[in-house]
Amino acid sequence: MLAVLEKSVAKSPDALLQNGEAGSATAALKDGFLATHFSSAHPGTVVINLGSSGFMGYSTGKQNPILPRLFAVLDDIFCLFEGHIENVAHLKQQYGLNKTANEAIIVIEAYRTLRDRGPYPADQVVRDIQGKFAFILFDTAMKVAFIASDVDGSAPLFWGTDAEGHLVVSNDGDAVKKGCGKSFSPFPKGCFFTSSGGLRSYEHPVSELKAVPRVDSSGEVCGLTFKVDEDSRAGKPGMPRVGSDANWAQQF
Repeated sequence: MLAVLEKSVAKSPDALLQNGEAGSATAALKDGFLATHFSSAHPGTVVINLGSSGFMGYSTGKQNPILPRLFAVLDDIFCLFEGHIENVAHLKQQYGLNKTANEAIIVIEAYRTLRDRGPYPADQVVRDIQGKFAFILFDTAMKVAFIASDVDGSAPLFWGTDAEGHLVVSNDGDAVKKGCGKSFSPFPKGCFFTSSGGLRSYEHPVSELKAVPRVDSSGEVCGLTFKVDEDSRAGKPGMPRVGSDANWAQQF
Protein backbone atom coordinates (compact mmCIF):
# COMPACT_ATOMS: atom_id res chain seq x y z
CA MET A 1 0.00 0.00 0.00
CA LEU A 2 1.15 3.52 -0.78
CA ALA A 3 -0.09 7.06 -0.25
CA VAL A 4 1.46 10.29 -1.47
CA LEU A 5 -0.35 13.25 0.08
CA GLU A 6 0.09 16.85 -0.97
CA LYS A 7 1.78 18.95 1.72
CA SER A 8 -1.24 21.24 2.13
CA VAL A 9 -3.41 18.32 3.36
CA ALA A 10 -0.76 16.38 5.29
CA LYS A 11 2.02 18.58 6.65
CA SER A 12 5.00 16.42 7.55
CA PRO A 13 6.74 16.86 10.92
CA ASP A 14 9.32 19.64 10.64
CA ALA A 15 12.19 17.28 11.44
CA LEU A 16 11.16 14.96 8.61
CA LEU A 17 10.93 17.90 6.22
CA GLN A 18 14.34 19.24 7.19
CA ASN A 19 15.87 15.80 6.79
CA GLY A 20 14.34 15.58 3.33
CA GLU A 21 16.13 18.76 2.32
CA ALA A 22 19.41 16.84 2.56
CA GLY A 23 18.86 15.78 -1.05
CA SER A 24 18.37 12.58 -3.09
CA ALA A 25 14.56 12.83 -2.93
CA THR A 26 12.40 13.01 -6.06
CA ALA A 27 9.11 14.71 -6.97
CA ALA A 28 6.80 11.81 -6.16
CA LEU A 29 3.65 13.35 -7.66
CA LYS A 30 5.19 14.79 -10.83
CA ASP A 31 3.99 12.90 -13.91
CA GLY A 32 2.76 10.08 -11.66
CA PHE A 33 6.38 9.11 -10.95
CA LEU A 34 5.98 7.15 -7.73
CA ALA A 35 2.62 5.66 -8.71
CA THR A 36 4.25 4.25 -11.85
CA HIS A 37 7.21 2.90 -9.90
CA PHE A 38 4.96 1.24 -7.32
CA SER A 39 2.72 -0.27 -10.01
CA SER A 40 5.69 -1.76 -11.83
CA ALA A 41 6.93 -3.39 -8.62
CA HIS A 42 3.47 -4.64 -7.64
CA PRO A 43 1.49 -6.08 -10.58
CA GLY A 44 -2.26 -5.56 -10.31
CA THR A 45 -1.90 -2.30 -8.39
CA VAL A 46 -5.02 -0.15 -8.18
CA VAL A 47 -4.31 3.59 -7.99
CA ILE A 48 -6.91 5.89 -6.42
CA ASN A 49 -6.66 9.47 -7.66
CA LEU A 50 -7.33 11.93 -4.83
CA GLY A 51 -7.27 14.92 -7.16
CA SER A 52 -5.10 17.77 -5.94
CA SER A 53 -4.60 15.96 -2.61
CA GLY A 54 -2.43 13.19 -4.10
CA PHE A 55 -3.11 9.49 -4.60
CA MET A 56 -3.32 6.12 -2.86
CA GLY A 57 -2.39 2.74 -4.30
CA TYR A 58 -2.67 -0.87 -3.23
CA SER A 59 -2.08 -4.37 -4.53
CA THR A 60 -3.35 -7.74 -3.32
CA GLY A 61 -0.28 -9.53 -4.67
CA LYS A 62 2.60 -10.92 -2.59
CA GLN A 63 0.60 -10.81 0.62
CA ASN A 64 1.74 -12.09 3.97
CA PRO A 65 -1.13 -14.44 5.00
CA ILE A 66 -0.59 -13.44 8.63
CA LEU A 67 -0.89 -9.73 7.80
CA PRO A 68 -3.38 -9.47 4.91
CA ARG A 69 -3.99 -6.18 3.10
CA LEU A 70 -7.44 -4.67 2.80
CA PHE A 71 -8.95 -1.66 1.08
CA ALA A 72 -12.28 0.02 1.77
CA VAL A 73 -14.06 3.23 0.86
CA LEU A 74 -17.13 4.66 2.59
CA ASP A 75 -18.62 8.14 2.23
CA ASP A 76 -15.52 9.45 0.44
CA ILE A 77 -13.22 8.08 3.14
CA PHE A 78 -10.51 5.77 1.78
CA CYS A 79 -8.64 3.29 3.97
CA LEU A 80 -5.66 1.03 3.28
CA PHE A 81 -5.15 -1.54 6.04
CA GLU A 82 -2.56 -4.25 6.64
CA GLY A 83 -2.69 -6.76 9.49
CA HIS A 84 -5.49 -8.02 11.68
CA ILE A 85 -7.49 -6.77 14.64
CA GLU A 86 -7.90 -9.15 17.57
CA ASN A 87 -10.91 -7.49 19.21
CA VAL A 88 -13.00 -7.27 16.02
CA ALA A 89 -16.22 -8.45 17.67
CA HIS A 90 -15.97 -5.86 20.43
CA LEU A 91 -15.28 -3.00 18.01
CA LYS A 92 -18.12 -4.01 15.68
CA GLN A 93 -20.48 -3.87 18.65
CA GLN A 94 -19.00 -0.57 19.87
CA TYR A 95 -19.45 1.09 16.47
CA GLY A 96 -22.73 -0.61 15.56
CA LEU A 97 -21.33 -2.50 12.55
CA ASN A 98 -22.70 -5.67 10.99
CA LYS A 99 -20.94 -9.02 11.02
CA THR A 100 -19.53 -8.64 7.50
CA ALA A 101 -17.52 -5.49 8.30
CA ASN A 102 -13.78 -6.01 7.90
CA GLU A 103 -10.87 -4.28 9.60
CA ALA A 104 -10.68 -1.43 7.07
CA ILE A 105 -14.37 -0.63 7.60
CA ILE A 106 -13.85 -0.71 11.36
CA VAL A 107 -11.05 1.87 11.05
CA ILE A 108 -13.24 4.10 8.87
CA GLU A 109 -16.10 3.91 11.35
CA ALA A 110 -13.76 4.59 14.27
CA TYR A 111 -12.49 7.67 12.44
CA ARG A 112 -16.03 8.86 11.57
CA THR A 113 -17.13 8.47 15.18
CA LEU A 114 -14.08 10.40 16.34
CA ARG A 115 -14.67 13.11 13.76
CA ASP A 116 -18.42 13.53 14.16
CA ARG A 117 -19.48 12.74 17.68
CA GLY A 118 -16.88 10.74 19.55
CA PRO A 119 -16.66 11.23 23.31
CA TYR A 120 -13.10 9.86 23.35
CA PRO A 121 -9.81 11.54 22.40
CA ALA A 122 -8.00 10.28 19.30
CA ASP A 123 -5.33 8.44 21.30
CA GLN A 124 -8.05 6.41 23.06
CA VAL A 125 -9.68 5.48 19.74
CA VAL A 126 -6.43 4.09 18.33
CA ARG A 127 -5.47 2.44 21.63
CA ASP A 128 -8.77 0.54 21.56
CA ILE A 129 -7.67 -1.22 18.36
CA GLN A 130 -5.83 -4.34 19.52
CA GLY A 131 -3.75 -6.45 17.18
CA LYS A 132 -1.03 -6.23 14.55
CA PHE A 133 -1.80 -3.45 12.11
CA ALA A 134 -0.88 -0.38 10.12
CA PHE A 135 -3.35 1.79 8.25
CA ILE A 136 -3.52 4.86 6.03
CA LEU A 137 -6.85 6.70 5.89
CA PHE A 138 -7.77 9.79 3.89
CA ASP A 139 -11.03 11.71 4.16
CA THR A 140 -11.49 13.45 0.79
CA ALA A 141 -14.33 15.66 2.01
CA MET A 142 -12.43 17.05 4.99
CA LYS A 143 -9.01 16.63 3.34
CA VAL A 144 -7.66 14.93 6.43
CA ALA A 145 -5.19 12.05 6.74
CA PHE A 146 -5.19 9.58 9.65
CA ILE A 147 -2.28 7.11 9.84
CA ALA A 148 -1.29 4.69 12.61
CA SER A 149 0.88 1.71 13.50
CA ASP A 150 0.55 -0.79 16.34
CA VAL A 151 2.75 -0.64 19.43
CA ASP A 152 5.14 -3.34 18.17
CA GLY A 153 5.38 -2.17 14.57
CA SER A 154 4.23 -5.65 13.53
CA ALA A 155 2.99 -4.49 10.12
CA PRO A 156 5.86 -2.65 8.39
CA LEU A 157 5.16 1.00 7.60
CA PHE A 158 7.58 3.64 6.34
CA TRP A 159 7.35 7.34 5.58
CA GLY A 160 9.28 10.36 4.41
CA THR A 161 8.97 13.56 2.39
CA ASP A 162 9.68 13.93 -1.31
CA ALA A 163 11.63 16.76 -2.98
CA GLU A 164 8.56 19.02 -2.87
CA GLY A 165 7.68 18.39 0.78
CA HIS A 166 4.80 15.99 0.11
CA LEU A 167 4.22 13.13 2.56
CA VAL A 168 4.93 9.60 1.32
CA VAL A 169 3.71 6.59 3.36
CA SER A 170 3.96 2.93 2.38
CA ASN A 171 4.51 -0.62 3.60
CA ASP A 172 7.06 -0.88 0.76
CA GLY A 173 10.30 0.58 2.07
CA ASP A 174 11.88 0.64 -1.39
CA ALA A 175 9.07 2.85 -2.69
CA VAL A 176 9.58 5.35 0.13
CA LYS A 177 13.36 5.34 -0.43
CA LYS A 178 12.76 5.97 -4.14
CA GLY A 179 10.58 8.99 -3.45
CA CYS A 180 12.14 10.38 -0.29
CA GLY A 181 15.84 9.62 -0.33
CA LYS A 182 17.49 10.46 2.99
CA SER A 183 14.24 11.34 4.75
CA PHE A 184 13.14 7.68 4.50
CA SER A 185 12.27 6.45 8.01
CA PRO A 186 10.21 3.75 9.72
CA PHE A 187 6.84 5.08 10.85
CA PRO A 188 7.13 5.18 14.67
CA LYS A 189 5.57 2.33 16.63
CA GLY A 190 2.57 3.04 18.82
CA CYS A 191 1.97 6.37 17.11
CA PHE A 192 -0.65 8.05 14.95
CA PHE A 193 -0.52 10.99 12.58
CA THR A 194 -3.27 13.39 11.57
CA SER A 195 -3.16 16.28 9.12
CA SER A 196 -3.74 18.95 11.72
CA GLY A 197 -2.47 17.29 14.89
CA GLY A 198 0.76 15.95 13.48
CA LEU A 199 2.50 12.95 15.03
CA ARG A 200 1.55 11.70 18.50
CA SER A 201 2.10 8.65 20.65
CA TYR A 202 -1.18 7.03 21.66
CA GLU A 203 0.56 5.13 24.45
CA HIS A 204 1.99 8.35 25.91
CA PRO A 205 -0.51 10.99 24.73
CA VAL A 206 0.67 13.77 27.05
CA SER A 207 4.31 13.52 25.99
CA GLU A 208 6.01 15.12 23.01
CA LEU A 209 7.95 13.11 20.45
CA LYS A 210 11.53 14.02 19.64
CA ALA A 211 13.35 13.17 16.43
CA VAL A 212 16.60 11.22 16.78
CA PRO A 213 18.85 10.82 13.71
CA ARG A 214 19.31 7.26 12.46
CA VAL A 215 22.81 6.10 11.54
CA ASP A 216 23.39 3.28 9.06
CA SER A 217 26.13 0.64 9.18
CA SER A 218 28.56 2.98 7.41
CA GLY A 219 28.03 5.72 9.97
CA GLU A 220 25.97 7.93 7.65
CA VAL A 221 22.89 9.70 8.99
CA CYS A 222 19.85 8.29 7.23
CA GLY A 223 16.32 9.19 8.30
CA LEU A 224 14.93 9.67 11.78
CA THR A 225 13.54 7.74 14.68
CA PHE A 226 10.83 9.45 16.73
CA LYS A 227 10.95 8.69 20.45
CA VAL A 228 8.78 9.73 23.37
CA ASP A 229 10.25 12.56 25.41
CA GLU A 230 8.92 11.70 28.85
CA ASP A 231 10.08 15.03 30.28
CA SER A 232 7.77 17.01 28.00
CA ARG A 233 4.02 17.40 27.75
CA ALA A 234 2.08 17.77 24.51
CA GLY A 235 -1.16 19.69 24.11
CA LYS A 236 -4.27 17.72 24.91
CA PRO A 237 -5.37 15.86 21.74
CA GLY A 238 -8.98 15.90 20.66
CA MET A 239 -11.34 16.34 17.75
CA PRO A 240 -14.13 18.90 18.24
CA ARG A 241 -17.40 17.75 16.76
CA VAL A 242 -18.27 18.61 13.18
CA GLY A 243 -21.38 20.41 14.39
CA SER A 244 -19.36 23.02 16.25
CA ASP A 245 -18.70 26.41 14.72
CA ALA A 246 -14.97 25.73 14.53
CA ASN A 247 -13.48 23.23 12.13
CA TRP A 248 -12.01 20.42 14.26
CA ALA A 249 -9.49 19.62 11.53
CA GLN A 250 -7.80 22.95 12.17
CA GLN A 251 -7.69 22.49 15.93
CA PHE A 252 -6.71 18.87 16.54
